[in-house]
Order: sequence, then structure tokens, then C-alpha cells
Amino acid sequence: MKALLALVATLLLGTCSQPPPLLARVLAAGELRVATRNSPDAYYLGSHGPQGLAYELASRFAESLGVSLRLYTVRTREAAVNEVRAGRAHLAAAGLTTGIELPEGVTFGPGYQLVREHLVQRRGTARPRSMKAAARGRIEVAAGSAHLRTLEELRLREPDLVWIERGDTDTEQILSEVSRGTAEYTLASSTEFALNRPMHPDLAIALDLSPERAVAWAVSTAGHDASLLDRVNAWFMLSRADGYIGVLLDRYYGGGDSFDYLLSRNFMEHVESRLPLYLLWFKNAALQYRLDWRLLAAMGYQESKWDPAAVSMSGARGLMQMTADTAAMMRFSNRHDPQASINGGAKYLARVMGMVPPRIPEPDRTWLAVAAYNAGYGHIEDARILAQQLGRNPDRWDDVRAVLPLLSQEKWYSRTRHGYARGWEPVRYVDNVQSYLGILEVAGTGSPAPTGAEALKEEETAGTAVRQATGRPRG
Repeated sequence: MKALLALVATLLLGTCSQPPPLLARVLAAGELRVATRNSPDAYYLGSHGPQGLAYELASRFAESLGVSLRLYTVRTREAAVNEVRAGRAHLAAAGLTTGIELPEGVTFGPGYQLVREHLVQRRGTARPRSMKAAARGRIEVAAGSAHLRTLEELRLREPDLVWIERGDTDTEQILSEVSRGTAEYTLASSTEFALNRPMHPDLAIALDLSPERAVAWAVSTAGHDASLLDRVNAWFMLSRADGYIGVLLDRYYGGGDSFDYLLSRNFMEHVESRLPLYLLWFKNAALQYRLDWRLLAAMGYQESKWDPAAVSMSGARGLMQMTADTAAMMRFSNRHDPQASINGGAKYLARVMGMVPPRIPEPDRTWLAVAAYNAGYGHIEDARILAQQLGRNPDRWDDVRAVLPLLSQEKWYSRTRHGYARGWEPVRYVDNVQSYLGILEVAGTGSPAPTGAEALKEEETAGTAVRQATGRPRG
């Protein structure tokens, strides 16, 4: 008996001396801690809550584990990896590419997206024919980025290649400087370039540099514990097989070939020159009617280019292009008063959103309301009925969008209650509003956030963490 008790005690002591696997600890705590960056390719607060490829992947992975997601932001990709190395985060989902060297105890998960690197310059400047020619210029890159590895490899072929490694900023900031002409060259991945070009339309690709590299998570494997990494590997395998990752990539990057230089450049010029004049009124109206100010601003730009003196051929006037009847309904008379116009437009949009069946989820609910703001709710209802008759989902904007142009054809509008409509107009209207809104959402991601342990301590006051359980950012 004494021998048996001694054996049990030895086993218990051995168990206590060995911590449980990381995956078991995550499951027991009911929480997955993820370090990310506040950036277009990772996480940002959009008009319908948290958005970004890294956020959506991490959220779905946490859901598969049956735990809540605690996602917090750090300043750089290198800082995100250090959070994992220090044990404060279980993994880093921050747009990391496999071109960087990871510290001991941190391992890349499977790649879920392939990117390549570009040498980026300002549009309109002479393109270098080679890196040897570019080396005579000034190349600036962010410290800790994967682009340093590329430059080091290139220097093996071009010994005279030099660059400036900047620890005070990130790739997104340097790209903005290149667009403005205050920096000459930088390196950016294809995703970084695609996501930043709408905000900085004067960016241009000078040279394609590296072969494709994978974007992946950095996962804790401290103490040779691969339990969480194994689950990550298995989850990505299943998510590729069922098409989920492909759908996400198409949503975030599928429109990259449709870049409109003049649209983006004019919009960004007006963001700097006109939007500040009306920004407070957009925010106040959005707060009053429980809307997103960026959505209101995007609609105002589509309506008038933020010009309170604008007049349409149909007689709509002002910043939000209200007709006389709609202005009277919203109880204001001076349609050229920008504050009144913004308030009236917000009130009318809120009214239309209240007409959309409450069962319809976001973002479809918003896009149906925005289309109704342009074309009238009756025509949108006609399109929804047609969509249902044609075997489409009347609660999905993409399905209604496909049907709306039919309202201009007698074969179809003769069957509807409200008759003929130029159905392509609300389609184009919503498409443009979505483009402007996307730029406004991403353009607002540059604010600094507490790093590392500070982020975990200050999440209540700084609003840097997101919990999947609530689905909304704190703060």
C-alpha cells in the first residue's frame, strides 16, 4: 500500500510540474488572446463593427474552439510577434509574411494567402529599370518588416544597395509619404499596396521584387508545445476545403482590379479640403439617429461631392440632395443649409432603415436602405418581390442588386406595384457609396494603441480589445 501511495504521489507531482498543453489552457480559460494591428490588412472598426481579414479569421477560429476572442492591437508586426514570444498572446494575426525570422517558441501556422513584394514609387515619376537604378535613390522601409529580408537578399546581387530602416513608423505611413512625394521609394506587399492605393491614389508599382510569400499566423509553441499549432493547422485545412477562406479573400481583395484613379484621387482631395467643414455635423447627426457618420459622409459625397450649393437636374438640392417634398417631410426648408441638409438626410435614412424588415441582418439591411434613399422604398420592395419570384433571396443586397436593373424593362416593371424605375441608378449609387465608405473606414485606422501588456491592462479605457462574445469593440 505504501508503495502504491508513493507511486500515486510521484505521478501527481510529475503532473503538477508539467503545465497542461497550451490548447487545454485556452479551452479551460474560455478565451483566445490574439495580438493584431490596427491596419487595413488586419483589423479596423468598420461601419458594421470590427472588420479586417485577420479579425474575421481569428473570430471564426475562436468560435470553432468554443471560446471567446480577446483581440488587441499593437503598433507593428514585430510587436505582435513579441506578444506571442512573451506569452501575453496565444497567437499573432497581423498580416505577417513568412519572410521574417521568428523567435524561439513562436512558429508560423499554414499560409492562407500568397503575396509578392513591390518597389513602390509616386505615380508620374520615372520608373527605374532595375534595382541597380533604384539603388541610386532613397529607399525607406519599416523596421522589423519582412521587406528587410528582401532587401538583404537583393544586396547579394547588388552590393551597392542601401536603405533607411525606420523604427518610428510602419509601412502604411511610409506609403502615404511616397504618395505625397516626401519619400522616394518603399517596399510593400501586393496586399499592402492594394489596400492603401484607394487612400493614396498616387502610389505606383516601380518594380516587382520577390517571389510569392505566404501570409500566416504566428503561433506560440513555447516549450515545444505544438498543441495549439496543431489545432490551427487542422482548422485552416478545413476552412480552405469548405471555401470559407476563399470567400473572405474575395471579399477583401476581389475588387483590386477595379481601382479608379480619378475617383480615389478626387475623393481624397475632398476628404482633406471639404470634409473637415462638415465633419462635426455628420458625427452629431449620426449620433442622434444611431447611424455611422462615415456612411452618412459617403452618401453626402455621392450626392453632392460635399457641395451645399449643388443642384441636380431633377431639382434636388444641397449637400444631401433633398427634394422639396422630402425636405418638407423632414421639416426643414433651407436645403442649401449644410447642417440642416445633413440632419434631414440622416433623419430620412433612419426612417427608411426603419421600413426594412428587422429580420434582415447587416450589412444587407443598410444597403437596402441606402438604395431606397436613392430610388424610393417602393421600388426596392418591387425589386425584392421580383427577386423572390426569380428564385433569389429578397433579403440579400447582392440578389436585389442583380434584379434592380429589370425595373427599367416593361416586361418586368409592368408586374410591379410602383412601375418603371431606372433600376441601374440605385445599383451604381450603392456601389459608389460602398467605395467611399471603404476608404473612410480604412483611412481612420492610423491611431496609435497601447502595446503589449499595456494593451491588456488598458482595454477598458483605451478600447483596444475586442471580445467575440459581444461582437462589438469596447470603448
